[in-house]
Amino acid sequence: MNAQTSAPAESPAGTLVARRTEADRPDRPTRWRLPAGWPLLPVLIAQALLSLRLIRADTAYQDEGLYLWAGHLQWANWLHGTAIPPFPYYFSGAPVIYPPLGALADHAGGLAGARVLSLAFMLGATTLLWSTARRRYGRRAAFFAAAVFAVLGPTLHLGAFATYDALSLFLVALAAWCVLRAGDRGALPGRMIAAGAILALANATSYSTILFDVLVPVLAVLAALPRPGGRVALRRVAILLATVIVCLGAGLLIGGSSYLTGFKRSILTPVAHTSSPLSVLSSTWYWAGILVILAVGGVVISAVRREGRAPAWLLAVLAAAAILGPAEQAWLHTAALLNEHVGVGAWFAAIAAGYALDRFIAAVRPGREQVFTSAACVIALAFPVYLGAVQSWAFATSWPNATAFIGVLRPLADHSSGRILVEDPSVAKYYLPSGREWRRWSSTRNITLPSGASTGNAAATAGILAAGDTGTFANYIAHGYFAYVALNFTDTTALDHGLATELHRNPDYRTIQVVPYGTEVKPVGQGTYVIWKYQPRR
Repeated sequence: MNAQTSAPAESPAGTLVARRTEADRPDRPTRWRLPAGWPLLPVLIAQALLSLRLIRADTAYQDEGLYLWAGHLQWANWLHGTAIPPFPYYFSGAPVIYPPLGALADHAGGLAGARVLSLAFMLGATTLLWSTARRRYGRRAAFFAAAVFAVLGPTLHLGAFATYDALSLFLVALAAWCVLRAGDRGALPGRMIAAGAILALANATSYSTILFDVLVPVLAVLAALPRPGGRVALRRVAILLATVIVCLGAGLLIGGSSYLTGFKRSILTPVAHTSSPLSVLSSTWYWAGILVILAVGGVVISAVRREGRAPAWLLAVLAAAAILGPAEQAWLHTAALLNEHVGVGAWFAAIAAGYALDRFIAAVRPGREQVFTSAACVIALAFPVYLGAVQSWAFATSWPNATAFIGVLRPLADHSSGRILVEDPSVAKYYLPSGREWRRWSSTRNITLPSGASTGNAAATAGILAAGDTGTFANYIAHGYFAYVALNFTDTTALDHGLATELHRNPDYRTIQVVPYGTEVKPVGQGTYVIWKYQPRR
């Protein structure tokens, strides 16, 4: 008989209990792991801090004042049936989408609250960028893509700018996120319907985003190649485009012809040649040149590595998005929407830029050398951070501070029930309580009549977007229609000088204030707002 006895066998349950007991010993250190998305956190913090410093950099810009004022009136219309101006005829986005949202934020926190709302949308766009790039190219590519986009001057500025730009960029990014994360999982009709509905909402928020309606379906095709294949790609695109068409058609049916008129006037009507193509492209290069170089580098790397036609074309389309909007603005000889177009295009191009930096680091020998290369790339981000900080501050302080003008105009408007003609009244109407009495206010583009109608005819382009007729204004001035007239001779300069001549000739109007307004321009001097008051002779 063998004297050696075998140890009793342990049951699986006993082993599990023993392991749990071993792991639960207090003297054993617990391994703590960072969340997979932790690299995104410092990017969002940096973006938020750089944008927050712009929140109170200046008073409201004209567009900010216009949309927030319109939003308050829109709520008054919905809640109390208050008559409002014909916003759909001349807004470059549906007045029932962003303006009411901005007005809610403004009601809660003033202009700063409305600007913080834009920051929330921009942080959301950066998060979507991270998610998209990580799914396709990995975490390191996602980090650099999000970092490069987050510190761009236009990105930081739109995060502190209370207009529809941030919301429309977020919606375009969300639609692209839906199609780029589809992968090889079939047609995914639900995801494509969601992408189409979101893209249509982006188009309604800002009509100019229709420029990117071609880009998102192309990305939907390329994201499905080589797997799950061409048939699935076509089905995805068909569902996406059908949804966009149905949603936009339904919106037009609900909104009426005024929305179509506004779209034609603000997007399809040729604009005055205010900027040369060279100046438009040079501004784009200054704002996003680093991003464009990196994105093109990603395309070249993919082609050299022979990763396949579809991946290379996907990167090429993403990189081309950076110049899609600026090319359209250069063709129109205007920079009116350049900031928004650069921001939206940069979101797509940043994915290709992140891929380029990831492949550059991956080409280095794994180990210490690769760690040092990664650290060097992170440190190199200090330059675009500095550049973006400088550019965004220049954006946020590029218009005159209205504090002095509003301080002078406030008691005049509050202690009078007369009508007021202001060259650009949107800022004054936003800040002053009397701004809600919109029939009192006229601009140098049209005269608002007591009925709410306009002498410029709300359905006529010239009455809304261009300077008004000197003879018409002179006639109303001669009859003492305006209690106060305020002109600054910058936006509608020729008309202003003509009106100033009429006001000086009319003995019933006298100059009561000359308010500094704007920055020093040598040798012209500092801009001013000249205010006349109607005082009829006895």
